[in-house]
Amino acid sequence: MPNARRRMPALALLIGGGVLLVAVSGRGDTPAPRAAGAQEVTVLGVVVSPQTGVPTVVLQGRRDGRTVAISIGPAEATGIAFPLAKRTPPRPLTHDLFLTLFGRLDVTVTRVVITDLRDDIYYAVLHLGARGESLALDARPSDAIALAIRAGAPVLVEERVFEKSERVPSPPPPSGPRI
Repeated sequence: MPNARRRMPALALLIGGGVLLVAVSGRGDTPAPRAAGAQEVTVLGVVVSPQTGVPTVVLQGRRDGRTVAISIGPAEATGIAFPLAKRTPPRPLTHDLFLTLFGRLDVTVTRVVITDLRDDIYYAVLHLGARGESLALDARPSDAIALAIRAGAPVLVEERVFEKSERVPSPPPPSGPRI
C-alpha cells in the first residue's frame, strides 16, 4: 500500500481496539519560520479515517509544530500504536522480533529520517549502528517508525517532506454527517 498523505476533517485514534475521536491540524494561522535540514518529530499517534478506514500515522515537528500524516497499513498501524500506548502484545510483533534480533547482534537503531515524498509515496532511511560502524537502510516510513519507537530512537523529517506534504491537496469534505 502506498504511503500517501491524506488530510481528514475528523479522524479516529486507534489504540488497543478502542476508538477515540481526535482532531488533527496541519498548520496555524501564522506560518512558522522554516529551517533547512531535518527536524525531529513526535509521533502523535495512529488515526483512522471514519470515511475510508485507512490508518494514518501523524508526526509533529518539535521545532515548528507542522504535521505530516502518512497513510499506512493495518499491521503497521498496530506495530506503531502498541508501543505508543505502552502495551505489550501477547506474542511479539514483527518489529519486536527485529529489535530482539538487533539486540542479540549488538546492533542499535540510531535514528530514522523521513527523506522524501514522491508520487504520493513517502521514503525513509533507517540508521543503524554496529561495532562502531554506521549503516543506512532504505525502509518504509511505517516500519522505520515502529522500530524507532521501540528502540527509543529519534524520528526526523526532512524539510522538503514538510514542504511537499503541505502541497498535497485535501480531499473534498464528506457529504454525510460530520463526526
